[in-house]
Amino acid sequence: MINKEEYFKEIFRQNSRKVYHLCFGYTGDEDSANDLAQETFMKVWQNLEKFRSQALISTWIYRIAVNTCLSWLRTKKRQKTEDLSEQIVQSHAEPVSDKNESIALLYKCISKLAEHERIIITMVLDEVPYSEIAEISGVSEGNLRVKIHRIKTKLTELYNQYERF
Repeated sequence: MINKEEYFKEIFRQNSRKVYHLCFGYTGDEDSANDLAQETFMKVWQNLEKFRSQALISTWIYRIAVNTCLSWLRTKKRQKTEDLSEQIVQSHAEPVSDKNESIALLYKCISKLAEHERIIITMVLDEVPYSEIAEISGVSEGNLRVKIHRIKTKLTELYNQYERF
């Protein structure tokens, strides 16, 4: 039988990247995203015995991450969207290339979305299965597909607006 420590290491290995990306989507800052991801996994460790296996463990972990990020947003003084966008662009400061510019622009556009849209599109970019995203976001899978289509349309419009400048 596998012990708690080994089990935790395995779920951390399988989920840490996705949790970090989710946290980064909320913060736009690598250090804050790392802190929130670490806080998420501390909560997972502390509550691992309470997990009832009624959902996938990854869904449960995502829910903890979302709640951790929302709590962080409530306690942190809200910044203007433009400030968040600048943080995201600056945090991706690497040697300039077309690909890097496109990625930075994508994150800038994502930062302009509503909070629930950012959560959904971040999970889509992390290739989380739609059934899991639906469960985490509390909508039906059919409704989720409509939301994702609308979010992608909105992102395309935002992206094209920036491309013109």
